[in-house]
Amino acid sequence: MESVGEVRHTVAEVLERLVGQMSHYRPDSDLGRFNRARGAQWVNLPVEMFHVLDTALSVALETEGAFDPTLGHLVNSWGFGPNGPTGTPPDAQAVLDGLFRRGWSRLLLDPARGRAWQPGGVSVDFSSIAKGFAVDQVARVLDDFGIANFLVEIGGELRSRGVKSGGHPWWVAIEQPPDCEGFPEVVVALCGQAVATSGDYRRYFMHDGVRYSHTIDPRTGKPVRGDLASVTVIHDQCILADAYSTALLVLGEAAGHLFAEKRQLPALFIARDGNGFRHSCTRAFQDMLD
Repeated sequence: MESVGEVRHTVAEVLERLVGQMSHYRPDSDLGRFNRARGAQWVNLPVEMFHVLDTALSVALETEGAFDPTLGHLVNSWGFGPNGPTGTPPDAQAVLDGLFRRGWSRLLLDPARGRAWQPGGVSVDFSSIAKGFAVDQVARVLDDFGIANFLVEIGGELRSRGVKSGGHPWWVAIEQPPDCEGFPEVVVALCGQAVATSGDYRRYFMHDGVRYSHTIDPRTGKPVRGDLASVTVIHDQCILADAYSTALLVLGEAAGHLFAEKRQLPALFIARDGNGFRHSCTRAFQDMLD
């Protein structure tokens, strides 16, 4: 068994490497290099970033674009990117420009050479998937060190292995909107699984009485609207729990519920209902509560 210091050092190295690859706040990151590439060209990517982009494009295809990693320009226009907050909605032309410059299907991958096709002007944003991948990578480090029981958490996304001391399962309370007072707490036992939650309350701004969330609907170029406040997904991989929770939030309660049921995804939906909230879940999620 390695020392705690060695484990911490290795975890810190992994996280720093991932930030250096996929941060859209650091201009010197590999993601920044890809986004700045001018004209149509192939761009070599680090192995981990290639995997995240490959996974993101697979989820984009599966969700018919409800999940789209090419929303960087729109995220910036709405004040949720590296340019910082604006506090006001962008004008219609800025939204149209962002819609024109997005497009996950325009990206191509060359697995044999570990490179991606930048068609020119596309800005990739991994905010809805990289954190889940980071959780998976930390879990992998702990596995490699022979640590059999752990719970990894990064920014609210979690992944477990084994059990707590005393043989008890990793009981996890599902994240709820902060104004969800009086709503019954939902607790699940994570058994070698990951959980991720996407909500319209994590980052947002109010303007003229309207809430504008950081989650952008790729179909409209605007923040998600509707009653749905949050979606929680449980999956074997945190990278997919992260991506699916965002996709289901974009799809909305009805379409998202149908999507999750077809794929037997454990998913919990919390929606605003007048002055309160209501929740619904898939059969797979209910089975975890029974």
